[in-house]
Amino acid sequence: MPLPFLTADRSFEAADDIALPYDDRSRWRRPYRPGPWRVGVAALWLLLASFVLFGAVIIALTSSAGSAAVVFAVALAVIAAALRLLRMGVWVSARGLRHVAFLATRTVPWKRVVAVRTVQQPVRWAGLPRTVQGQALIVVRKDRAAEDPAPLLTTHTLDFLGRIPAFDRAADTVEAWAAEYRRS
Repeated sequence: MPLPFLTADRSFEAADDIALPYDDRSRWRRPYRPGPWRVGVAALWLLLASFVLFGAVIIALTSSAGSAAVVFAVALAVIAAALRLLRMGVWVSARGLRHVAFLATRTVPWKRVVAVRTVQQPVRWAGLPRTVQGQALIVVRKDRAAEDPAPLLTTHTLDFLGRIPAFDRAADTVEAWAAEYRRS
């Protein structure tokens, strides 16, 4: 009994030639996966939020509704912080380059981008004030001075800590997007 869905030598049908959802260049997408450190910290925050929500339920059943509402609001703030932590990073689309930080988001259209390149420089380790020698992906913009641009990605952020090849792939991808869309 032949099983064509399990074999590699089956003929491709016309229905297989449709565009996949990630082929839409106008959608914002991150050219790399979030790192294990970032996902782990967000998972711990969500675990903490589950305990706080459980505490809010217990307080609501045994005490006043006002106290439960305050604890519930704290849990929602922790959940929002964990989701924002997962959303942080560099996003690209046909419209431009977007850098999502914890409290701010900056979008640069491709027409303002002069260059995107990887440089060797001191970078912050895991977002802390301590700096170490590493690589950073920087964007040189038309409307800003070329000296000391803020790095988009570094080898020592929570996404790339201990994952140098992943940083190289992500930097190459962002540089390729910049090269493609600055021309058009």
